[in-house]
Parts: sequence; structure tokens; C-alpha cells
Amino acid sequence: MGYQVIGSVRSRALRVLWMLEEIGEPYEHVKAGPRSPEALALNPSGKIPVLVADGVAITDSTAILTYLADKHGKLTFPAGTLDRARQDGLTHLALDEMDAVLWTAARHSFVLPEEHRMPEIKGPLRWEFARTCTRLAERLGDAPFLMGETMTIADIVTAHCLSWAINAHFPVEAQGLVDYVDRMKARPAFQRAVASA
Repeated sequence: MGYQVIGSVRSRALRVLWMLEEIGEPYEHVKAGPRSPEALALNPSGKIPVLVADGVAITDSTAILTYLADKHGKLTFPAGTLDRARQDGLTHLALDEMDAVLWTAARHSFVLPEEHRMPEIKGPLRWEFARTCTRLAERLGDAPFLMGETMTIADIVTAHCLSWAINAHFPVEAQGLVDYVDRMKARPAFQRAVASA
């Protein structure tokens, strides 16, 4: 039967579509934005993405990626291993220090009502993001993936955040990270996911 993905390619739903393309699982893509009738029918907050698996709605892109990785035994190290702990640490680094910073900037650019926006916050957020990129570039080194020779869901989340940052004019200056994003976006699975727009 496959999966159903609700969400726009111009959102975190891209992570889910990319993951499904990487692991070769069939899916139906319902192109819907946040707070759309399709999203609200499955998630009371109206947030996307939503993955429907066996009639059950799963929300949050990272929860979805983790579910798919564990279920299919792909793009992850086994739960309970030290490698999995390192992988999870990298995934949370991307979420806490990249995704959260980018989302805060977006909220103060166009998401929040105008009277609640603080545009001046974007300067400190760019500074914080640049510091994270410096540490991440050192950690990546010359390896093809964050976990060395093995691609994991940490790469999907991190590459998506770095691509988002570049589009939002956040500093991604380390050549190693720029090359990493280019490599990840050149993957056939990523290209197929983007083409589903």
C-alpha cells in the first residue's frame, strides 16, 4: 500500500519525501500547506509534514524519519548502540542549533503577526548559526557523511537545514559544508523528492 505524505516540498516535508526516495519505499504525496484542510484532518495543530502509515498519522519530520529508519533498517544505526547514540546526538544538534535558529528567524520575518516580530533578533541568530557551522565543519572533516562513510537521517536533517540557511542568507562559509550540501542535493533521491513539487 505504501505511505501517504501530507506536506509541501517547500517545508520540512521534503525531509520525509527524500527519506522515502532514499529507502525506495512507495508513497503518495498530498501537496498541502500548513493549516490546510488535509493537514488539519490529521494533525490538530495543522502542522506539516504528516505521514500516514497503516492508517495512523505520525507528526514531526524527525519522528517520521526515525520511524521509517527503524522500521526499514536503513539510514540508521541500530537502537542501543554507541553509533546510534552518536547519530542521535548529531540529529539533535541540527534540530537544536540549526533548525530552531532558522525557524526563529523565519517567525520574526513573516510567520508572526507584524506587531510581534523583532527583526533585530536576526543578527544574533546569524552569529549563533555561524558558530554552529564552524563546529559542524570541524566535525565533518573530509568524511562524505556526518557519521563517516554511512549516510543516516542526521544527514537528511542537517543538509536540509544548511540548504534552508543558504536560501535564507544565513552564513554557511566553510567550504567543506558547502561541498557537503552540494553533494547531498546532487543525490538522485533528493532530486526525485524535489521534483515531486
